Amino acid sequence: MKVGGYGGGVALRQKDEEQDLKLRLHRYLIDAIEEDDVDITNWVRPAVLEYVRDKVARFVAGHQLAVTRQDLDRMSEDLVDELTGLGPLQGLLADPTVSEILVNGPRHIVVEREGQLFETDRRFIDDAHVSRVIERILAPLGRRLDESSPMVDGRLADGSRVNAIIPPVAMDGPCISIRKFPAERLKGTDLIASHTLNDEMLGFLREAVANRANILVSGGTSTGKTTLLNVLSGYIGAAERVVTIEDTGELQLANAHVVRLETRPPNAEGHGELTARDLVKNALRMRPDRIIVGEMRGDEVVDVMQAMNTGHDGSMSTVHANSARDALLRMEMLFDMAGRRMSESTVRRMIGSAIDLVVQLTRLPNGRRCVTEISEVIGVRDGEYVTNVLFEFDRARGQFVRRDQPSAGSRLGRTA
Repeated sequence: MKVGGYGGGVALRQKDEEQDLKLRLHRYLIDAIEEDDVDITNWVRPAVLEYVRDKVARFVAGHQLAVTRQDLDRMSEDLVDELTGLGPLQGLLADPTVSEILVNGPRHIVVEREGQLFETDRRFIDDAHVSRVIERILAPLGRRLDESSPMVDGRLADGSRVNAIIPPVAMDGPCISIRKFPAERLKGTDLIASHTLNDEMLGFLREAVANRANILVSGGTSTGKTTLLNVLSGYIGAAERVVTIEDTGELQLANAHVVRLETRPPNAEGHGELTARDLVKNALRMRPDRIIVGEMRGDEVVDVMQAMNTGHDGSMSTVHANSARDALLRMEMLFDMAGRRMSESTVRRMIGSAIDLVVQLTRLPNGRRCVTEISEVIGVRDGEYVTNVLFEFDRARGQFVRRDQPSAGSRLGRTA
């Protein structure tokens, strides 16, 4: 990611000079549009490009700039993106090899490809330029971003998840994080091809879903939790009614009978908020066969565990944790955050009887996303969780290993 050496310094200077020219051209175009009294936002792209290319050519000729035809065409394309799209992010969003886009201020744009981060040569003009792009992203969503509310989550029209944060919280300028929405819904075979798991593990999970096991997918940030949850949801019976609950809609369920619910932040006056817990409570009144919560991160855990314990078998969710055992402890912590006055033993028994299976995901140093453990939750004995590791990734040998069979009589026992 570092740019070093003399050649790198020359390249950066050239990039800075190009950005300065783009800034001048951008201001010139804004003035020209106002002077011509045209609304290019309603034009088709070829018409906008023709208009911009003509204006750029006049500017270059008038200032006697040494710009090649190829550079002129490329800058015209970039300026059209800036005027009608998302500026330097437009091309990255269209690039199928890019899975995440990270903007750390106007002059530092990083992308993820195949689990690895790479610095790009793309730049915004300045902080105001980043802010304009953020406003374009948020405008259709009805979300606000200002000093009183400097952080926001949202999604693009294609479903890609967006987080934005601005000064004074972001000290080095506005930041944007975009997790791109895959053009096609990934299948289990895709996970096998990328060595996320093997065929035996996928077959086991498919049967666990069919047998209505309650599944908790655990992992750190960007380990593929939602991707796996999407794949597992594809094994739910077509006739079953599924209700999904998310902060930002990412799940791509192919089932015909799906109700998708999304939380809502409070408005400018602090009213109208709908939390995950509100939606879980409402979902229970909607006659769901299964409930899928995109991520458990707050007091909704109480209602989800109660639902799993009272007839809504086959429900699923994700949680941030570094191991299968940590995932169960994380659930306990969420119970504490909910303010429920329950003894530790009661909470553990509730969690131990609700969750059948914990699937642990990890991102390895080479960027590969991998299921490192599939553990059965048998229950609680002497105040401690009793678990059974069924599958594990042996890092020393670099391969998946079957460790044990599910306990007899459990929902998982029928998948052996």
